[in-house]
Amino acid sequence: MELAVKTLDNKAAGKATVDPAIFGLEDIRSDLLHRTVRWQLAKRQAGTHKTQRRDEVSVTTKKYIRQKGSGGARHGARNAGIFVGGAVAHGPRVRSHAHDLPKKVRKLALAHALSAKVKEGSLIVLNEAKLDEAKTKELSVKFKALGVENALIIGGAEVDANFAKAARNIPNIDVLPVAGLNVYDILRRKQLVITKDALEAIGARFDAKEGK
Repeated sequence: MELAVKTLDNKAAGKATVDPAIFGLEDIRSDLLHRTVRWQLAKRQAGTHKTQRRDEVSVTTKKYIRQKGSGGARHGARNAGIFVGGAVAHGPRVRSHAHDLPKKVRKLALAHALSAKVKEGSLIVLNEAKLDEAKTKELSVKFKALGVENALIIGGAEVDANFAKAARNIPNIDVLPVAGLNVYDILRRKQLVITKDALEAIGARFDAKEGK
């Protein structure tokens, strides 16, 4: 399977051969994509929400009203949940929201996410993502010529410093090294831009997982 390669100046730069098992899947599994996105978001959730239990509320525990004769309900300590300043019954506790997801599912979901971009015609392959100077205006002009407006850009093992600095001031543009490639960031942007170096690294990444 071959994909057209372009330069940052929107000129043809040959073709790149990719594995159809990674970029050419036809029946996109939305269920796998959904499971993987939920897994990613659950891992990043802080889980620091917390309310106080009765033993954590700083109030007197002395019985504040006599048992009978008041005409009201019988109450003990003021730290009960029905009182202002009291504890919260069954409130949230500090915990991890992370859950397990098999590696095979994560790997397959990534392949389906990449294939979905190819199928939509939303994948652009660049020969390289480098700039001589970190100028946002210059990069914006190049993106406009390429038709890039809302995109995730995947560089090689390391992203060019000038390119990253110029791109970070452009709205709706994310730049990541190939090691940071993930399903959630692919799906949250309309376009996916990958360099040739990143394509090779992605192929090697899948081969390593398969033990080839």
